[in-house]
Amino acid sequence: MVVPRNVAGVQDTGGPEDWFHSLPVITKYWFALTVICTVSANLGLINPASLIFDWPSFRYKFEIWRIITPFCFMGAFSFQTLIGMYQLVTYSQRYEVGGPYNTGAGGGTADYAFMLMLCAATVLLVQIFVFGRPMLLAGSLSFAVLYVWSKREPTAQVAIFGFPLKAQILPFALTALNLCMANPIIDCLVGIGVGHVYYFIAEIIPALYGKDILHTPDFLVEYFGTGVYIPPVPTAAQQRYPGPGRVNPPSGGARPVGGGGSSGGGGGYNWGSGQTLGSN
Repeated sequence: MVVPRNVAGVQDTGGPEDWFHSLPVITKYWFALTVICTVSANLGLINPASLIFDWPSFRYKFEIWRIITPFCFMGAFSFQTLIGMYQLVTYSQRYEVGGPYNTGAGGGTADYAFMLMLCAATVLLVQIFVFGRPMLLAGSLSFAVLYVWSKREPTAQVAIFGFPLKAQILPFALTALNLCMANPIIDCLVGIGVGHVYYFIAEIIPALYGKDILHTPDFLVEYFGTGVYIPPVPTAAQQRYPGPGRVNPPSGGARPVGGGGSSGGGGGYNWGSGQTLGSN
């Protein structure tokens, strides 16, 4: 597997904490949830079965977390698990920062979030209709990201055990290596298949036919803005209780009631008139 000396640039900053905070937003939270779910399940803090997608539990018991946790659980502790986590954080970071395929948000964070949603849904459907049994889906999703990144940056240089090769060969080289080491390759094959479907729809069809099939939803663009999302720096008054925000907010304000703005011209909602407390 790909085992670098400087794992995902962790030695380039002041330490693991600074490295973690330097990760782009989606990679940061995906990696954090994966570490939490994997470690908690292996230490017996939570039941691993509760992290796997199960349709009856999701539908009838309203265990809605099951639609997310299968993509954040790498399985039992092993060397393969560590490699899977490394691949997740490394290639998710490279794709998110390097510029995802532009599906409506300028090749930014919103486009990456949309890609993850589509790929996760496709992986889940494959699991339900092809395999028909609960599976760990984090490996397939992270391998799909790796594959899409390899298509986005085909000439980037990577290495496996010190052997240099181009990024476009990496997914197939890793699959072959897993096969030679008698490791399961289902995650690799599903990831390659799902990643290629996304790549074909996002890149090949628009290039050949001039048709954009994928469009990043407005709510993702509204939240993350266009381009790479960077959390806002809190002001002095917000240092203790910082609130969420975005660097690229919508250009217009909230839609006023009845199409008109407030008397102050702020463009906010008209909450109606009232009477000042203490007045007659």
